Parts: sequence; structure tokens; C-alpha cells
Amino acid sequence: MNVNVKPPVRREAMRIAGKLVETDEQVEVRNPYDNALVGLVPAARPEHVREAFAKARAFKPRLSRYERQQVLQRTAELLRDRKETFAALITAESGLCWKDSLYEASRAYDVWSFAAQLTIKDDGEIYSCDVSPNGKARKIYTTRLPLLGVISAITPFNHPLNMVSHKLAPAIATNNRLVLKPTELTPLTALALADVLYEAGLPPEMLSVVTGNPSTMGDSMITDPDADLVTFTGSVRVGKHIANTAGYKRIVLELGGNDPLIVMEDADLDKAAELAVTGATKNSGQRCTAVKRILVVESVADAFSKLVVEKAKRLKCGDPSDPETDVGTVINERSAALFEARVNDAVGRGAEVLHGPPRQGALFAPTVVDRISYDCKLVHEETFGPVIPIIRCPDDIAEVIRISNSTAYGLSSGVCTNRLDYVSRFVAELEVGTVNVWEVPGYRIEMSPFGGIKDSGLGYKEGVVEAMKSFTNVRTWSMPWHQ
Repeated sequence: MNVNVKPPVRREAMRIAGKLVETDEQVEVRNPYDNALVGLVPAARPEHVREAFAKARAFKPRLSRYERQQVLQRTAELLRDRKETFAALITAESGLCWKDSLYEASRAYDVWSFAAQLTIKDDGEIYSCDVSPNGKARKIYTTRLPLLGVISAITPFNHPLNMVSHKLAPAIATNNRLVLKPTELTPLTALALADVLYEAGLPPEMLSVVTGNPSTMGDSMITDPDADLVTFTGSVRVGKHIANTAGYKRIVLELGGNDPLIVMEDADLDKAAELAVTGATKNSGQRCTAVKRILVVESVADAFSKLVVEKAKRLKCGDPSDPETDVGTVINERSAALFEARVNDAVGRGAEVLHGPPRQGALFAPTVVDRISYDCKLVHEETFGPVIPIIRCPDDIAEVIRISNSTAYGLSSGVCTNRLDYVSRFVAELEVGTVNVWEVPGYRIEMSPFGGIKDSGLGYKEGVVEAMKSFTNVRTWSMPWHQ
């Protein structure tokens, strides 16, 4: 029996400093599984974006650390109490299965709760100045202050609640004002979250949510004169456009990934196969840190691929609203067709499909593909879906590292080995932001630093702790100090 994840059609307005704003032109939000209409949101124009930034800039937050902590913790508790309501909305607008949506809702609680706890921690520093012959009897102090302008936050479809939370919670924790633009594919969850924040006591001027797409908004979220920092999570193409367009603004870009799971000859193959299948298929493979390539050394590849197929066959792919479903849809049929074409291209270049039912619309079942050339599009580009691609490598760690580093991406990685000499080389030589030993590339907690290099980002880290630093200005001050 399906759970109640098909809420009535929502006809939404934007939230501009708490005011409900509608437009004549609207954007439809449809369920990727059955194409049912889930909601309608306004198509913002540049003047709506300008109004949101102007109202935010005019407001000067004066919330104490205690008051911010209370808003953040209350938001966490409201999300916990309404977890199933948010999960239903996520599944309806994104096609993610019920299991994944429930997990996302529980992760969001952690984001807001951790931000609440970190808000009451003063992270100022003290430097004694009498540390060299050139010093003086003084002390230098640092304090972190909110940005002078407004944060422009642009979020993707794959985590409609959690990714938005990772922008909003650190900004509120540091007394900043934001204008949020969620993707037009999954905007409903973000609007519902804004209402929770207002209910939790956030001054409405601190958060506006505008909806729509660049066809009506243009680059206004990037170029607005009151935007002090642009934080974006999404594709490399859009990220580089933001970098080229933003001008003299700070930018924090968390872009794509092509993350390897590396399986060496000493690995527990059953455990490695479980990590491979889970890491490639959770969230329908739509995570920048999903397992996008499995690099297994040739000496164990036959046994490993057999285990992968066995585990992939156990997954149920289908109606996202069925609580027994393990893998729902990808975001739309166009994306599923792209993944299908890439698999076919790999097969044309000698790869072999070991498991994978035919595509049905946006439903792309977990597909195991073996003997893939490391430079074909399926694994050289980011394939944002539940493909389980196996690349056979020589039994030579230097060659494994070379193949892993051969793409333009550098986000995360997982390695399956018990050899400390291998681990030390992977940590030192893999061109990524994260190396997880005996874990999927995507493992983290909501506080820990997260981000990539190369085309995966500019090196700035997300995670609540690092984001709070990114969203502040550091001021130093000093005074005489005799001791």
C-alpha cells in the first residue's frame, strides 16, 4: 500500500520579506513519475529579485546569539515533528523514493540543530603581540561579523530540503540576510521551509524566496548590487557562468562530482560491493558525491562484479510513493534518456551491461555496466543517475590513482583497502576534497567540511562550520596588554 505522498496541488506565492507575491506567469511543478501536477509557483522577473534584495539590505539584524539559537533549534524541532509532511512533498516534486525522502528530512534536522549549537560558540581568536623582538605589549582579537550586503543562495533539485538548509542555517546563525532562489524543478519544499522559519521566529526581512527560472529572471540573482556573496550548488556549466558574471563579489561554488569507489586486491569484496551499489543508487544516484565510477583492480574484478550484480538485483525500482521502493525516478525523462544514451555509447565501445531493466520515462533502474573504458562519456562526464559502472584497472596503485585523477572533477572518493601504505598514498595523491576509507564518497556529517577542487568547486567548503566562516567578515582589533 502506498503512503500518502500525493498532496493536493499547491498554488504558491513567493515570499519577499515575508510578503506573499504572485505573478501572472507561473511555472508548473510536475511529479517525474506520473507527470501529475504537484504545484504552481510564480515566475519571478528581475524587479521581484531587486525588491527582495533591497528589502533585505535595508534591514539590519540585531538578533543575539541566544535569539538565533532559539530560531534555529525551533526550526529543527518543527522539521522533526513534520518529517513525513516534508518527505511527502520531496517525493511528490522530485520523484525520490519515500525512504530517501524520509532520510533527507531527518538529515535536515541535524543541519538546523548543529547550527543552533554552533551559534552560541564564540569563534573569536586572541594573538599575543610580544612574540618577537618586533612585538609590543598588546593583544590582537578577532571577531566575526555578518556581511555588509545580502547572501544570494541558488540551490539544486537533488536535495530540495537539505541543500537549502545548508545555505540558510549557517547564514541565519551568523545574522545574515538571504535571498533564496530554489530550482524551478523542486521549489515547493523550499517555500514550505521558509514558512517554518517565519513560524520559528525569524524576522521575515532576513529571508526572501523568489521562484522561477532564468528565462524570466535573467542573471539578477548573480548581478544584484546588494548581493555581497553568491553561494551556488549545481552544475559546472552554471557555476562557471556565475563565476564569469558575478563581478566583484564573493562566490562559493559547490559543483559536480565524478566520484570513484576504489577497490584494491586486499578488499573484503562483499563489503565493497555493498558500498558500490548503495553509493551509486541512493537518492537515485542524484548526489554530487554518489559513486559515479568503480575502479577495481583486475585480479578481483570478476568476483567483485558478480557480487555487485547480486546486490543490484535486490533493489526495487518503481513508484516513489511505495514505501518498499528502493530507487525512485530521476528528475525528468530527459535526464533518464541521457543516461540511457551514455550506457549505449559505452556498450558500443566494448562495455557489457550485466543488469538493467529498460528505461520507463523518468524511471531509470540501477544498471550495472562492466568493462568500461575509463575515458568514455558514461564515466568521464558526470552521469547523475543510478548507473553502477565498473572500470577494470591494472593491479598497480599508481595506475589506479592516474585513472581516478583523469577527469576534470575533484570532489570526493571512497577507497576499499586495509593496507595503510595504500591509504596514505590515496590521501596524498587523489585529486579530491575528501577521501573516505571503507565508506562511500558521500559520507559526512552536517558539520564537517565538504567541498571539492578542479571543476568540482573553488575550494571553499560547505558543512555548517565552514559555511559560517564563509558567510562572515573577520574584524581584528587590538589593545595594550601588559603582563
